[in-house]
Amino acid sequence: MRVLVKGAGIAGLTAAFELAARGATVTVAEIRHGLGGNASWFAGGMLAPWCERESAEQPVLDLGRDAADWWDAVLPGQVTRAGTLVVAMPRDAGELDRFASRTSGHRRVEENEIAILEPGLAGRFRCGLLFPDEAHLDPRQAMAALQGRLAAMGVEFHFGADAGHVSGFDRQIDCTGLAAADDRLRGVRGEMLILRTPDISLSRPVRLLHPRFPLYAVPRAEHRFMIGATMIESQSAGPVTARSMMELLGAAYALHPAFGEAGIIETGAGVRPAFPDNLPRVEASGNTVAINGLYRHGFLLAPAMARQAADLVFNHDGTKELAHETVGQRRSA
Repeated sequence: MRVLVKGAGIAGLTAAFELAARGATVTVAEIRHGLGGNASWFAGGMLAPWCERESAEQPVLDLGRDAADWWDAVLPGQVTRAGTLVVAMPRDAGELDRFASRTSGHRRVEENEIAILEPGLAGRFRCGLLFPDEAHLDPRQAMAALQGRLAAMGVEFHFGADAGHVSGFDRQIDCTGLAAADDRLRGVRGEMLILRTPDISLSRPVRLLHPRFPLYAVPRAEHRFMIGATMIESQSAGPVTARSMMELLGAAYALHPAFGEAGIIETGAGVRPAFPDNLPRVEASGNTVAINGLYRHGFLLAPAMARQAADLVFNHDGTKELAHETVGQRRSA
Protein backbone atom coordinates (compact mmCIF):
# COMPACT_ATOMS: atom_id res chain seq x y z
CA MET A 1 0.00 0.00 0.00
CA ARG A 2 1.32 3.42 -0.97
CA VAL A 3 0.41 6.22 1.44
CA LEU A 4 1.08 9.94 1.14
CA VAL A 5 1.44 11.87 4.40
CA LYS A 6 0.81 15.58 3.95
CA GLY A 7 2.71 17.65 6.50
CA ALA A 8 5.95 17.03 8.39
CA GLY A 9 4.91 18.36 11.77
CA ILE A 10 4.72 15.98 14.69
CA ALA A 11 1.37 14.57 13.57
CA GLY A 12 2.74 13.76 10.13
CA LEU A 13 6.01 12.26 11.38
CA THR A 14 4.34 9.98 13.92
CA ALA A 15 1.72 8.91 11.39
CA ALA A 16 4.45 8.11 8.88
CA PHE A 17 6.18 5.93 11.46
CA GLU A 18 3.06 3.95 12.37
CA LEU A 19 2.27 3.37 8.71
CA ALA A 20 5.80 2.37 7.73
CA ALA A 21 6.11 0.10 10.77
CA ARG A 22 3.02 -1.78 9.54
CA GLY A 23 4.43 -2.26 6.05
CA ALA A 24 3.13 0.70 4.06
CA THR A 25 5.26 2.46 1.47
CA VAL A 26 5.20 6.01 2.79
CA THR A 27 6.02 9.39 1.25
CA VAL A 28 5.94 12.60 3.29
CA ALA A 29 5.28 15.88 1.47
CA GLU A 30 5.90 19.18 3.27
CA ILE A 31 5.36 22.62 1.78
CA ARG A 32 8.18 24.09 3.89
CA HIS A 33 11.75 23.52 2.80
CA GLY A 34 12.70 21.52 5.89
CA LEU A 35 11.70 20.62 9.41
CA GLY A 36 10.83 23.63 11.51
CA GLY A 37 8.71 26.72 11.36
CA ASN A 38 5.50 24.93 12.35
CA ALA A 39 3.79 24.73 15.74
CA SER A 40 5.70 21.52 16.59
CA TRP A 41 9.00 23.39 16.31
CA PHE A 42 8.01 25.78 19.11
CA ALA A 43 6.58 23.14 21.44
CA GLY A 44 7.69 22.54 25.01
CA GLY A 45 7.97 18.78 24.56
CA MET A 46 6.32 17.97 27.88
CA LEU A 47 4.78 14.51 28.09
CA ALA A 48 2.60 15.53 30.99
CA PRO A 49 -0.93 14.09 30.72
CA TRP A 50 -1.69 14.34 34.44
CA CYS A 51 -0.68 18.02 34.61
CA GLU A 52 -2.60 18.82 31.44
CA ARG A 53 -5.75 17.44 33.03
CA GLU A 54 -5.89 20.66 35.04
CA SER A 55 -7.32 22.46 32.02
CA ALA A 56 -7.96 19.63 29.54
CA GLU A 57 -10.67 17.01 29.37
CA GLN A 58 -10.29 13.36 30.40
CA PRO A 59 -9.54 12.08 26.86
CA VAL A 60 -6.25 14.00 26.90
CA LEU A 61 -5.14 11.95 29.91
CA ASP A 62 -6.49 8.72 28.46
CA LEU A 63 -4.82 9.22 25.08
CA GLY A 64 -1.58 10.66 26.41
CA ARG A 65 -0.68 8.42 29.35
CA ASP A 66 1.33 6.04 27.10
CA ALA A 67 3.07 8.75 25.07
CA ALA A 68 6.37 8.56 26.96
CA ASP A 69 6.53 4.80 26.39
CA TRP A 70 5.91 5.28 22.65
CA TRP A 71 8.65 7.89 22.32
CA ASP A 72 11.05 5.82 24.42
CA ALA A 73 10.48 2.76 22.23
CA VAL A 74 10.77 4.63 18.93
CA LEU A 75 13.64 6.98 19.89
CA PRO A 76 15.60 5.44 22.78
CA GLY A 77 17.50 8.04 24.77
CA GLN A 78 15.35 11.00 23.72
CA VAL A 79 12.96 10.89 26.70
CA THR A 80 13.83 12.13 30.19
CA ARG A 81 11.64 10.52 32.84
CA ALA A 82 12.11 12.84 35.80
CA GLY A 83 8.50 13.91 36.34
CA THR A 84 7.10 17.41 36.56
CA LEU A 85 7.40 19.79 39.51
CA VAL A 86 4.60 22.32 40.09
CA VAL A 87 5.26 25.21 42.48
CA ALA A 88 3.69 28.50 43.51
CA MET A 89 4.78 31.51 45.52
CA PRO A 90 3.40 31.54 49.10
CA ARG A 91 0.91 34.24 48.19
CA ASP A 92 -0.44 31.97 45.44
CA ALA A 93 -0.83 28.86 47.61
CA GLY A 94 -4.50 28.73 46.65
CA GLU A 95 -3.47 28.17 43.03
CA LEU A 96 -1.51 25.10 44.10
CA ASP A 97 -4.53 23.72 45.95
CA ARG A 98 -6.74 24.38 42.94
CA PHE A 99 -4.26 22.64 40.62
CA ALA A 100 -4.10 19.63 42.94
CA SER A 101 -7.89 19.37 43.10
CA ARG A 102 -8.18 19.20 39.30
CA THR A 103 -5.41 16.66 38.70
CA SER A 104 -4.24 13.23 39.83
CA GLY A 105 -1.00 11.26 39.77
CA HIS A 106 0.84 13.68 42.07
CA ARG A 107 2.07 13.89 45.61
CA ARG A 108 2.71 16.97 47.71
CA VAL A 109 6.35 17.87 48.37
CA GLU A 110 7.61 20.26 51.04
CA GLU A 111 10.46 22.73 50.97
CA ASN A 112 13.18 20.25 51.96
CA GLU A 113 12.20 17.76 49.24
CA ILE A 114 11.99 20.51 46.62
CA ALA A 115 15.60 21.35 47.52
CA ILE A 116 16.59 17.73 46.94
CA LEU A 117 14.70 17.47 43.66
CA GLU A 118 15.87 20.83 42.33
CA PRO A 119 18.81 22.25 44.33
CA GLY A 120 18.63 25.44 42.26
CA LEU A 121 15.21 26.17 43.76
CA ALA A 122 16.25 25.52 47.37
CA GLY A 123 14.59 27.93 49.79
CA ARG A 124 12.38 29.52 47.16
CA PHE A 125 9.15 27.54 47.55
CA ARG A 126 7.51 26.10 50.65
CA CYS A 127 5.57 23.37 48.93
CA GLY A 128 4.74 21.97 45.54
CA LEU A 129 3.35 19.00 43.63
CA LEU A 130 5.47 16.29 42.05
CA PHE A 131 4.04 14.30 39.13
CA PRO A 132 6.57 11.45 39.11
CA ASP A 133 5.30 9.54 36.06
CA GLU A 134 5.59 12.43 33.62
CA ALA A 135 8.45 13.00 31.19
CA HIS A 136 9.80 15.41 28.60
CA LEU A 137 11.90 15.55 25.45
CA ASP A 138 13.49 18.16 23.21
CA PRO A 139 11.01 18.57 20.33
CA ARG A 140 13.57 19.63 17.75
CA GLN A 141 15.97 16.83 18.52
CA ALA A 142 13.09 14.35 18.56
CA MET A 143 11.75 15.52 15.19
CA ALA A 144 15.19 15.32 13.58
CA ALA A 145 15.80 11.88 15.07
CA LEU A 146 12.39 10.64 13.96
CA GLN A 147 12.99 11.90 10.43
CA GLY A 148 16.30 10.04 10.41
CA ARG A 149 14.68 6.83 11.56
CA LEU A 150 11.93 7.17 8.98
CA ALA A 151 14.47 7.67 6.21
CA ALA A 152 16.25 4.51 7.36
CA MET A 153 12.90 2.69 7.10
CA GLY A 154 12.57 3.76 3.47
CA VAL A 155 10.21 6.72 3.93
CA GLU A 156 10.74 9.37 1.24
CA PHE A 157 10.61 13.07 2.10
CA HIS A 158 9.74 15.82 -0.36
CA PHE A 159 10.26 19.28 1.12
CA GLY A 160 9.08 22.40 -0.66
CA ALA A 161 6.39 20.27 -2.28
CA ASP A 162 2.74 21.13 -2.77
CA ALA A 163 1.05 17.87 -1.78
CA GLY A 164 -2.14 18.99 -3.52
CA HIS A 165 -0.56 18.17 -6.87
CA VAL A 166 0.76 14.73 -5.88
CA SER A 167 -1.11 11.64 -7.05
CA GLY A 168 -0.65 7.91 -7.43
CA PHE A 169 -1.23 6.89 -3.80
CA ASP A 170 -3.75 4.47 -2.35
CA ARG A 171 -4.44 6.60 0.72
CA GLN A 172 -3.56 10.05 2.03
CA ILE A 173 -3.04 11.22 5.62
CA ASP A 174 -3.76 14.94 5.97
CA CYS A 175 -1.68 16.43 8.80
CA THR A 176 -1.61 20.00 7.55
CA GLY A 177 -3.15 21.64 10.62
CA LEU A 178 -4.67 25.04 9.98
CA ALA A 179 -3.90 24.72 6.27
CA ALA A 180 -6.53 21.98 6.02
CA ALA A 181 -9.86 22.98 4.52
CA ASP A 182 -11.81 22.65 7.77
CA ASP A 183 -13.95 25.54 8.94
CA ARG A 184 -14.25 24.03 12.41
CA LEU A 185 -10.60 24.77 13.22
CA ARG A 186 -9.35 27.87 14.97
CA GLY A 187 -5.83 29.01 15.75
CA VAL A 188 -4.46 29.26 19.28
CA ARG A 189 -1.21 31.17 19.41
CA GLY A 190 1.53 30.14 21.80
CA GLU A 191 4.64 32.25 22.38
CA MET A 192 7.90 31.07 23.89
CA LEU A 193 11.43 32.14 24.75
CA ILE A 194 14.66 30.18 24.91
CA LEU A 195 16.96 31.53 27.59
CA ARG A 196 20.53 30.53 28.35
CA THR A 197 22.17 30.78 31.75
CA PRO A 198 24.77 28.58 33.47
CA ASP A 199 23.66 29.92 36.86
CA ILE A 200 20.73 27.56 37.31
CA SER A 201 20.08 23.95 36.45
CA LEU A 202 16.79 22.05 36.37
CA SER A 203 16.32 18.29 36.08
CA ARG A 204 12.69 18.37 34.97
CA PRO A 205 10.03 20.78 33.71
CA VAL A 206 8.91 23.18 36.42
CA ARG A 207 5.53 24.88 36.30
CA LEU A 208 5.09 28.09 38.23
CA LEU A 209 1.45 28.77 39.02
CA HIS A 210 0.18 32.33 38.95
CA PRO A 211 -3.40 33.66 38.70
CA ARG A 212 -2.57 35.64 35.56
CA PHE A 213 0.80 34.48 34.20
CA PRO A 214 1.35 30.74 34.69
CA LEU A 215 4.66 29.62 33.25
CA TYR A 216 6.64 26.49 32.56
CA ALA A 217 10.41 26.17 32.24
CA VAL A 218 11.72 23.11 30.40
CA PRO A 219 15.44 22.32 30.58
CA ARG A 220 17.32 21.82 27.34
CA ALA A 221 20.97 21.07 26.60
CA GLU A 222 23.80 23.61 26.96
CA HIS A 223 22.23 25.54 29.87
CA ARG A 224 19.20 26.47 27.80
CA PHE A 225 15.61 26.65 29.00
CA MET A 226 12.41 26.84 27.02
CA ILE A 227 10.10 29.33 28.73
CA GLY A 228 6.46 29.26 27.74
CA ALA A 229 3.84 29.72 26.89
CA THR A 230 0.98 32.04 26.23
CA MET A 231 -2.39 30.90 24.90
CA ILE A 232 -3.97 33.56 22.72
CA GLU A 233 -7.01 33.08 20.52
CA SER A 234 -5.35 34.25 17.34
CA GLN A 235 -4.12 32.88 14.02
CA SER A 236 -1.36 35.49 13.80
CA ALA A 237 2.07 33.93 13.41
CA GLY A 238 3.90 37.21 13.91
CA PRO A 239 6.76 37.85 16.33
CA VAL A 240 6.37 37.61 20.09
CA THR A 241 4.67 40.73 21.40
CA ALA A 242 6.31 43.08 23.89
CA ARG A 243 3.58 42.35 26.43
CA SER A 244 4.07 38.60 26.21
CA MET A 245 7.84 39.03 26.43
CA MET A 246 7.52 41.05 29.62
CA GLU A 247 5.08 38.61 31.16
CA LEU A 248 7.20 35.56 30.37
CA LEU A 249 10.41 37.21 31.56
CA GLY A 250 8.74 38.46 34.73
CA ALA A 251 7.41 35.02 35.55
CA ALA A 252 10.79 33.42 34.80
CA TYR A 253 12.45 35.90 37.16
CA ALA A 254 9.89 34.99 39.84
CA LEU A 255 10.83 31.32 39.41
CA HIS A 256 14.51 32.14 39.86
CA PRO A 257 16.30 35.53 39.79
CA ALA A 258 19.15 34.01 37.74
CA PHE A 259 16.83 34.16 34.75
CA GLY A 260 17.09 37.94 34.98
CA GLU A 261 20.69 37.72 33.76
CA ALA A 262 20.04 35.01 31.17
CA GLY A 263 20.70 35.56 27.51
CA ILE A 264 17.66 35.54 25.23
CA ILE A 265 18.68 33.03 22.59
CA GLU A 266 15.42 32.84 20.67
CA THR A 267 11.83 33.97 20.67
CA GLY A 268 9.08 32.33 18.69
CA ALA A 269 5.38 31.88 18.21
CA GLY A 270 3.46 28.87 16.96
CA VAL A 271 -0.21 28.71 16.04
CA ARG A 272 -1.81 25.47 17.15
CA PRO A 273 -4.91 24.09 15.39
CA ALA A 274 -7.84 23.44 17.70
CA PHE A 275 -11.43 22.31 17.37
CA PRO A 276 -14.14 23.99 19.47
CA ASP A 277 -13.86 21.34 22.21
CA ASN A 278 -10.01 21.42 22.16
CA LEU A 279 -9.94 17.65 21.52
CA PRO A 280 -8.16 16.02 18.56
CA ARG A 281 -9.87 14.18 15.76
CA VAL A 282 -8.94 11.38 13.38
CA GLU A 283 -11.50 11.32 10.58
CA ALA A 284 -11.80 9.42 7.30
CA SER A 285 -13.33 10.78 4.12
CA GLY A 286 -12.92 8.69 0.99
CA ASN A 287 -9.26 7.82 0.59
CA THR A 288 -8.11 10.52 3.01
CA VAL A 289 -7.63 10.23 6.76
CA ALA A 290 -7.20 13.55 8.60
CA ILE A 291 -5.38 14.05 11.90
CA ASN A 292 -6.01 17.48 13.33
CA GLY A 293 -6.84 19.58 16.37
CA LEU A 294 -3.95 18.51 18.59
CA TYR A 295 -4.11 21.98 20.17
CA ARG A 296 -1.36 22.36 22.80
CA HIS A 297 -0.83 18.60 23.14
CA GLY A 298 1.07 17.75 19.97
CA PHE A 299 3.89 15.56 21.27
CA LEU A 300 1.64 14.13 23.96
CA LEU A 301 -1.24 13.03 21.71
CA ALA A 302 0.43 12.48 18.33
CA PRO A 303 1.37 8.82 19.02
CA ALA A 304 -2.22 7.85 19.90
CA MET A 305 -3.62 9.78 16.93
CA ALA A 306 -1.07 8.15 14.61
CA ARG A 307 -2.10 4.69 15.80
CA GLN A 308 -5.76 5.51 15.19
CA ALA A 309 -5.00 6.79 11.69
CA ALA A 310 -3.00 3.66 10.85
CA ASP A 311 -5.88 1.52 12.13
CA LEU A 312 -8.22 3.31 9.73
CA VAL A 313 -5.85 2.76 6.82
CA PHE A 314 -5.17 -0.93 7.48
CA ASN A 315 -8.44 -2.09 9.00
CA HIS A 316 -11.42 -0.81 7.06
CA ASP A 317 -13.73 -3.01 9.14
CA GLY A 318 -12.65 -1.11 12.23
CA THR A 319 -13.53 2.32 10.84
CA LYS A 320 -17.00 2.48 12.34
CA GLU A 321 -15.84 1.17 15.71
CA LEU A 322 -12.95 3.63 15.90
CA ALA A 323 -15.11 6.60 14.98
CA HIS A 324 -17.64 5.54 17.62
CA GLU A 325 -14.89 5.35 20.24
CA THR A 326 -13.69 8.86 19.43
CA VAL A 327 -17.21 10.28 19.61
CA GLY A 328 -17.72 8.55 22.92
CA GLN A 329 -14.59 10.13 24.32
CA ARG A 330 -15.83 13.59 23.39
CA ARG A 331 -19.26 12.98 24.88
CA SER A 332 -17.72 11.75 28.13
CA ALA A 333 -15.67 14.95 28.22
